[in-house]
Order: sequence, then C-alpha cells, then structure tokens
Amino acid sequence: MKQKHIFLLLISIAVFHPSAFFAQEEQQPADTLEYREKYGLRLGIDLSKPLRTVLDENYQGFEIKGDYRIYEDYYLAAEIGNEKNLISEPSVTAEASGSYIKVGVNYNAYENWQGMENLIFAGLRYGFATFSTELQEFSVYSPTNYFGPDVRTETQEFNNLTASWIELQLGIKVEVLNNVFLGTHVQLKRRVTATTPGNFDNLYIPGFHRTYDNSTWGVGYGYSISYLLPFYKK
Repeated sequence: MKQKHIFLLLISIAVFHPSAFFAQEEQQPADTLEYREKYGLRLGIDLSKPLRTVLDENYQGFEIKGDYRIYEDYYLAAEIGNEKNLISEPSVTAEASGSYIKVGVNYNAYENWQGMENLIFAGLRYGFATFSTELQEFSVYSPTNYFGPDVRTETQEFNNLTASWIELQLGIKVEVLNNVFLGTHVQLKRRVTATTPGNFDNLYIPGFHRTYDNSTWGVGYGYSISYLLPFYKK
C-alpha cells in the first residue's frame, strides 16, 4: 500500500512539475555576440600637397579624397584636386595649372581582426584633367650657337588643354583613433590622351604630375588623413 502511494506521488510530480525530472537535461544557449562591420563614407585630404606648397615656392596644390564601402572588401573611390607647378628646364620654362578628378575602385586585401577597420589596398583609377600652360621662357635651337643662346621671354598662354590616364594605386590606411585614419600610397600611371600646346610638349599635367619626352608613364605618391562617417553596420 505504501509503495502504491509513493508511485502515485511520483506520477503527480511528473505531470504537474516535469521540470523536476528534466531540468538536468536542459542546456542553456551559449552567449553569442555577432560583430557587424561599419559601412560608410570616408573623407580626407592628401597631406603631401599642402606640405609641398609650404616647402616649394614653385608649387601649389590641394586634394580631397574619399571612398565608400559597397561590399565587404570593395570600395568606390575618388580624388578631386587642383595644382599649379612651375617647371624649369635648360631650354624651356613653363607653368601648368588646372584641376583634375580620379574615379575608380579599391580592394582591401587585409583580413582585419574583429573590431578593426585597417586597409592594405590596391586601387584602379581613371583620371581626367583640364588645365592651361603658360610658356614663360624658351631657347631657340641653333646648330652653331655662334651668337650665343637665343632665349625668348615672350609669355604665351595655352588654354583648354586636357589629359586622361589610367592609374594603379597601392597603399595602406590605419585607424589611429576611432574612425580617424592615416594612410600612404604610391601611384603608377599611364597616359591615355593629352592635348599639347602646339610647339612643345606638356611638362606637367595636374593630377598626372611630371611628364617626360617619349614616355607615357608617370609616378606619384601621397599621404592622407581621413575620417569615416559610418552610415550603418552589417
């Protein structure tokens, strides 16, 4: 009789309080924290241009740069700027001034740790410039030079010049403070089109930089500081 009462008691506990039997089998879900990465617009300036403006009396320049993350490691990128530079060679002195824009994409090859937003990137750009060139001085070639150098100082200005190029960029961007980045990069460029002043070649193209005889290639570099405006996370 006593065993029967115990059996009925166990059944009632199992019916009305099943957790008393199965609490040991329940497992608490592990705490998980899903990290979401920032997507937004990063805006900055090229520090090398104002620095060179201060140090080089023949140069003035300024550039604004930006990129927008569109998918994981891919960014739309652009630079817009203005430059003026005086180039002096043994036979010619000319000053080029104008504006340029470069548009393209960056690919981030760096696998960040959780919470980091650094970049080691490769980028491709299409560049276009509109500018003018002022010919300030040039020497007329003479095979004998019997009467000494024939130097002409009549100023001539050539307007509405244009140039375009393809540019490869390699660089890094490091987050030094929250959303604040310092960066550096190098550029390799190949000129695609260019209008010339007529009787001499362009010595300098804003955005493309220095040009040389019988070559369509150019190089460049830059240092940047930028700030990320995060729009959302995912």
